[in-house]
Amino acid sequence: MNTELEKQAIQYLKSFEPNADEEPYYLAYSGGKDSDTILILAELAGVRYEAVHNLTTVDAPETVKYVKSNPKVKIKRPEKTMWQLIPEKLIPPTRLARYCCDELKERGGMRRKVVTGVRKYESVSRSKSTDLVKIIGKPKTTAKEAEDIGADYWQSKQGGVMLNNDNGESRELVEHCYKSRKVLINPIYDWTDDDVWEFLKHYGCKSNPLYECGSKRIGCIGCPLASDEHRYAEFNRYPKYKLNYIRAFDRMLKARKEKGLPVYNNWKSGEDVFRRWMGEDINQITFEELMNNDGL
Repeated sequence: MNTELEKQAIQYLKSFEPNADEEPYYLAYSGGKDSDTILILAELAGVRYEAVHNLTTVDAPETVKYVKSNPKVKIKRPEKTMWQLIPEKLIPPTRLARYCCDELKERGGMRRKVVTGVRKYESVSRSKSTDLVKIIGKPKTTAKEAEDIGADYWQSKQGGVMLNNDNGESRELVEHCYKSRKVLINPIYDWTDDDVWEFLKHYGCKSNPLYECGSKRIGCIGCPLASDEHRYAEFNRYPKYKLNYIRAFDRMLKARKEKGLPVYNNWKSGEDVFRRWMGEDINQITFEELMNNDGL
């Protein structure tokens, strides 16, 4: 195990720890290996935290059971389920229209310092938009404030102002921003998969049982950010979720008609929409085009 990485991550958590008169860290716990790692690190660091799992209503049953087995984690239910959001938003969730992340997975933690298990080695996109600290919102203002105090920062094309150290200037900027902007502290941002697994093995964490079933990522069933192969495997494993999506798409088509919005590609049922959503019928209109045509 890389003990230097562990010591560094613990130091990061201590550096940005909320003051005694502030709310504790909001530790975003997904039920995956990375969130297990930051939970253990928070304990080792002795920092104050509140571990929260936001139910998305499209979590795998194994994940829900695993999260419920951890008494350190609070579970919060959403105001609306995925099946309610789809007809309300009038389009399925897509890589660009990720309302599911905003309203189900990433809700909470406002005016709090949020600890995540995000790592730059998870994907090419993450490598270009992840660092020790990520400040979301008011990018121009945040960049100017960083320059004024001499903080070392950079901005990603995906959005957000990044800090790559925990020195005095970085801490000052975080203290100034976190109550008006979303501030994410990512203590394992530079860890590899091997680093994470070695750490969990060292501390005896068994982790989510889905990993033993061959899963490489723990996320929402049907997530449009996952590969087509992964999504098909999920729906074969959880056919009821596939049926729920189809029923939600049926209600979405009905809602579009009631609002006078066009129904493209001769979609007659939720099954037609589901096939297009899964990447079939590629000559049809895309959901991004549909969104633009609707003016959404």
